[in-house]
Amino acid sequence: MTTTAPGHLSTLLAPGPTLLRFSLRLDAVVTAANGLAYLALSGPIESLLGLDTAVGIPIGIFLLLYGIGVAVVGIPANINTAAVRAVIAGNAAWVVLSLVALIAADLDLTVVGAIWAVLQAIVVGGFAALQYVGLKRA
Repeated sequence: MTTTAPGHLSTLLAPGPTLLRFSLRLDAVVTAANGLAYLALSGPIESLLGLDTAVGIPIGIFLLLYGIGVAVVGIPANINTAAVRAVIAGNAAWVVLSLVALIAADLDLTVVGAIWAVLQAIVVGGFAALQYVGLKRA
């Protein structure tokens, strides 16, 4: 008798190509949606996070384009290893730069904004870790 883990847990335990494709798709959707939110809600986000629209709008554009790029990487039947490594490196760079900006830059973030920056770094780091594991298993 075999059992399977419920829901997405089975995906996390799946062979490399399945995990890799799942992690790229999840990254693409979350990143693009985040970018759209930064663009569509720039005023409320500025108030909530303390992030000036002169900073938030370029971040939104970047996130939207990066999310589309990550989606494109995950489309082919045989996912390009170099492209996945670039996505992992990009995600790792986002984590480091987010934390450096939080510590070193004078962004005037609210407490919610600072917490948001840390949470984003954790989520993006999680994407990078899943993609790395998926790549290694593949």
